[in-house]
Amino acid sequence: MYEHETRLLAAGYQSIAGCDEVGRGPLAGPVVCAAVILDPGHTIEGLDDSKKLTPAKRLRLDARIRQAARAYAVVFITATDVDDMNVYQASRHGMMLALDQLDTPPDYVLSDAMPLKLNCPSLSLIKGDQISATIAAASILAKVARDAYMVELGKQYPEYGFERHKGYPTPEHLSALKQFGPIPEHRRSFAPVAEASERQGRFNL
Repeated sequence: MYEHETRLLAAGYQSIAGCDEVGRGPLAGPVVCAAVILDPGHTIEGLDDSKKLTPAKRLRLDARIRQAARAYAVVFITATDVDDMNVYQASRHGMMLALDQLDTPPDYVLSDAMPLKLNCPSLSLIKGDQISATIAAASILAKVARDAYMVELGKQYPEYGFERHKGYPTPEHLSALKQFGPIPEHRRSFAPVAEASERQGRFNL
């Protein structure tokens, strides 16, 4: 997991940032992007793609990353912004914002399958959260933050079950969307939400 970072450190780079996003697939809630600069002298064991980790392990690693990282930032891109920009561009925008908010400016950036135009060298890695410690750390911070947000959203709208499916298009979510219609946190540009909005509009006529 530290192969890319070790190579870049040997090449003279000192502030290597990893960035990733979570939440491109859901029908509701934000896209959450994170950027992390790890401390080269502090190896964090167990870093991996956040989707492969249990919720309990993600929480433990989230705390360790926040404690040990040289810098980190987490950015929320709202459902409205996702609709306005499209989800790919919203993800790119969120990564750029997260990098801009780092207390320590990076001199090299590793991103997860997202080419970025930056003022420093960068490398887009396919499945980067599985092969780069810094990208994996960003993935974990983003996933934990987004999951917590969706749990709170579930308390506001208990009929949707957001705390269970986190906004992804599960049968439970699609059924609730069909029955109750969309809420402001739903992404209107996504087909199932657009269809539910149209049905709701016809029903309210």
